[in-house]
This record gives sequence, C-alpha cells and structure tokens, in this order.
Amino acid sequence: MTGLVEQQSVSTADRSSQSVQILVVDDHPVVRQGLQFAVNRHADLEICGEASGEDEAIQKFRELSPEFVVVDVSLDNGTGLDLIKELIAIRPDIKILVWSMHEESLYAERAVRAGARGYLNKAEAIDKVVLAIRSILDGKFFLSQETVDRMLCRTVGVPIGEDREPLETLSDRELEVFEEIGHGVTTRQIAAKLCLSPKTVETYRENIKTKLNLANATELTRSAVQWVLENS
Repeated sequence: MTGLVEQQSVSTADRSSQSVQILVVDDHPVVRQGLQFAVNRHADLEICGEASGEDEAIQKFRELSPEFVVVDVSLDNGTGLDLIKELIAIRPDIKILVWSMHEESLYAERAVRAGARGYLNKAEAIDKVVLAIRSILDGKFFLSQETVDRMLCRTVGVPIGEDREPLETLSDRELEVFEEIGHGVTTRQIAAKLCLSPKTVETYRENIKTKLNLANATELTRSAVQWVLENS
C-alpha cells in the first residue's frame, strides 16, 4: 500500500525498541490473530498484547504500557465504550481506534465522545486498520466523511437532513443493554456483565421500551434480536 512502511527483517529485540506498541482488545481470537498478522508485517508497528474483555484489557494496559489500542465495541466482559473511558482516565493521551462490525452511524460518535480517535468497520479491508493507526498516530481523527458531517451538523445545530433513527435516542448504557437482550442474555446476566444491579437493568429496559415505542417485553426482545441479527 502506498505510503506504508515495507516489511523489514528485524530481530525481536530491535523491533521492540523501535516499534509502536499496540494492544488489541477483541472477543474473537481469530480476529486478533488476523490483525496481528496484518500489523506485524510492518517493522514500525507491533502487537504487544491481546485481551478479550474489559478487565483483562485494563490489566494488560497497565502491564504493557502500549502507545496505541485497537478495541471492539462488544467484549467478553464489559464494553468497548466503557473500556475507552477507563483507559483515557488512566492515560489521557492514549491513542485508541475502534474496529467493529457495529454500525458506524450508531457507534462512531459515541466512541469519539468516550475518547477514541477513530472508528473503522470490520467490513473494510484489514490493511485499512494500518492506515487508520498511522493516521491517528499522526495526530488526526480517522472517521468517514459521513460521520464527520453528522457530528459537525449536531455541533452547530444544523439539521442533518434526516430524522434520527430511534436507536440513536438511546444512551450508551441503554444501547449496551439492548444489544445484550438481542443476544438472549437474561437481566441478571446483563447486570453481572455490566456491573449493574438487576433493578437498574430493569429501569434501562423500561427506558428502551419507551424510547423505541415498544409495548411490552416480548416486543423488546423481538426488536433486539432482529437488530442483532441484522448487525452481526
């Protein structure tokens, strides 16, 4: 790819001393392996560690002190958005890219508000992750033009030209609960995963039903399952 550093033969010791250290947080081992293969072909970039969930990621982050983090929205425990906030609280200058299958229109702005510097959909070619990493390391944001336009319009109060999707009205936590419902997770399981009380999860469920104009729990479950199927 134009502008990218070509593969070089370097020893592990030399590589670590000159490479940007990257932590990958994703709940799918195959995805982590694929990204490691793509990134480690570049002598100035190196995957220094992997994690599948929020707790493990924070531990690895403290141990390895990476310069960059690539994170998915959905994790084994916790969520990508919560993890971003935690990492920013630990080290405000950390560079973070969200790489996910979730809709950019629904999650990119939330990710940036949390502290990420870019958002890339996994439907894109994996080499584009390297392009995104380099762009963010250069001090830029990596977002689609559509997302940038939407964010600017909201900032200055200019109509976006279309009505907001109902899901966009959900808070970050409500959206997380909605996704878990779509995966068939029970209220108690959601509470345990998100470190909430079951009563709080029930409150989120009621808020979601109201915002999405859903009459009952059956409609909520059906809507959540359909959304997860369409976005998996």
